[in-house]
Amino acid sequence: MSSSPFLNQIRSEIRLRGYSIRTEKTYIFWIKRYIHFHRLQHPADMGAAQVRQFLSHLANNRSVAINTQKTALNALAFLYNKVLQKPLGDLEFRHAKQERQIPVVLSMDEIHRILLALPRDKRLIFELLYSSGLRISEALRLRVKDIDFDHGAIQVCNSKGNKSRKTLLGQSLLKPLQRRIEQSLALQQADNSKGLGPSLPFALGRKYPNAFRHRGWMFLFPSSAICAHPVTGQLCRHHLHDSVARKVLKPALSKAGIDNKQVSCHTFRHSFATHLLSSGVDIRTIQELLGHSDVSTTQIYTQVLGQSFAGVQSPLDKLKTTTF
Repeated sequence: MSSSPFLNQIRSEIRLRGYSIRTEKTYIFWIKRYIHFHRLQHPADMGAAQVRQFLSHLANNRSVAINTQKTALNALAFLYNKVLQKPLGDLEFRHAKQERQIPVVLSMDEIHRILLALPRDKRLIFELLYSSGLRISEALRLRVKDIDFDHGAIQVCNSKGNKSRKTLLGQSLLKPLQRRIEQSLALQQADNSKGLGPSLPFALGRKYPNAFRHRGWMFLFPSSAICAHPVTGQLCRHHLHDSVARKVLKPALSKAGIDNKQVSCHTFRHSFATHLLSSGVDIRTIQELLGHSDVSTTQIYTQVLGQSFAGVQSPLDKLKTTTF
């Protein structure tokens, strides 16, 4: 099924539009789920009614989150609108009503204990998650060119929703990042001597075949192994897989004595936003740093703080004396 001419056609359309490999895998996953749900009927022989039926199944029988429903819908909309040239029109589909869960947040002391418990060679990954509010995929995809030491910023390229943004670069990470870059560049130089280098976006590698020798394209956290590029098939060095971060986090939590919270890599991003909000940073600034399209997504962190207006102090609390 994964190598069928039809799925290969979909992959070609996705790559033609410059979507990321992650988006490609996600779209293919949901399209395959849709086809299997309808007992291997070809999507060209189906339409809006079958899409509604599949989405309703996800909402009512599988109890998937709203964002998951939206991802599945995006995949199927791409299939019908861009590949099959059969626009779905108004599906009249309502997403399942599901309250968004308040995210788990760590205290500064807990963050400190976890960081100290992590292996030194992986600690920088989690420091970036917390200091810059990065997603784990964003941190692992960082390249040398993305670190702007002069302006204290990190450029996040082609992130969720194929968007780019700039976020904070913690001053305490300047020296660790410089050391990390030196190590990565040394590995790149060794790879270059063998005619290899970091994996590149397909269009870039095709237009500039020697771009893999450019220092800026080297990953900060390169994989320990050489692999074949998923599009071109050429041997290259990709970045670390996010499973590497998950594996080192679990024992670090145990070592830090944190067993009463469900902590994941994303928890560090939640903590970044919440701690900024509690210190009085404007919520729209946090929205930009996180890369949220809608400020309502960022407002979930006001609930974490347990108050309606984060960072706002009652005027009575500012008085040195009270009438009591």
